Amino acid sequence: MIETGFWQNVRSTQTRPLVCGIVNVTPDSFSDGGQFLDAAHAIDHGLQLVAQGADLLDIGGESTRPGADPVPIAQELDRVLPVIEGISQQSAIPISIDTMKPEVARAALAAGGKAWNDVSALQFDPRSASVAAELDCPLILMHMQGAPKTMQKDPTYEDVLAEVTAFLQSRVELALEAGVQLHNVMVDPGVGFGKKLSDNLALLANLDQLSQQTGCPVLLGASRKRFIADLDPEVSADQRLGGSLASIATAFVQKVAMVRVHDVAETVQMLRVLEAIEHGKA
Repeated sequence: MIETGFWQNVRSTQTRPLVCGIVNVTPDSFSDGGQFLDAAHAIDHGLQLVAQGADLLDIGGESTRPGADPVPIAQELDRVLPVIEGISQQSAIPISIDTMKPEVARAALAAGGKAWNDVSALQFDPRSASVAAELDCPLILMHMQGAPKTMQKDPTYEDVLAEVTAFLQSRVELALEAGVQLHNVMVDPGVGFGKKLSDNLALLANLDQLSQQTGCPVLLGASRKRFIADLDPEVSADQRLGGSLASIATAFVQKVAMVRVHDVAETVQMLRVLEAIEHGKA
């Protein structure tokens, strides 16, 4: 089980970000949709990420790529529960459930999950905050302008850092008012979720400010995101490793607590080298 204050303890026990491996049990995720829709394949993939050095796995059954359609609760549960149960039976790796639905979060934790990653920051369902307090688990709150179906139509900000920070501060406050413990909360600026290239770059350059102003550890999910293709248009989603690693390097420099990635082995190797350089030893 993830101990109380897991996110807060990251800073005192880690000199590099934790690595969260992505397991998409979906047919339509932007990078690996359909590859791991079969539960057995998803379980094998998750265990491979563990072997590659993942500190955490994030399992999701509903795509939140731009333009994605919602998934019914029953279908989402059918996708994720066998995978969570299967991995939990073979590994002690902590698992977070990537869902906006409190019913799915509750069922996922009962099946062996330990944390809730909510890209809606508890906005999707009016019961979400109270369920998060009831579950008393590590909780990730992400910023998103709009909804996955429409978020990239024409996102607009006057000051993206200030607006994302203010939003996340308000969601943290709402969670605390509902009974969520501050030590359970991590925030995510939502790179690629209702943002243009300039917005994403501004957030990536100011991750340390986001942590300081919200008082919470930061998770960065920039792996294979579209902003990389905006800078290098010739590459497909599975050819964005270089850009993904660049974003993780800036996360390392800015003391981000966790990075959510597709390419675990390469990320772990890079972080080990950066850590060795910073501290002058292996």
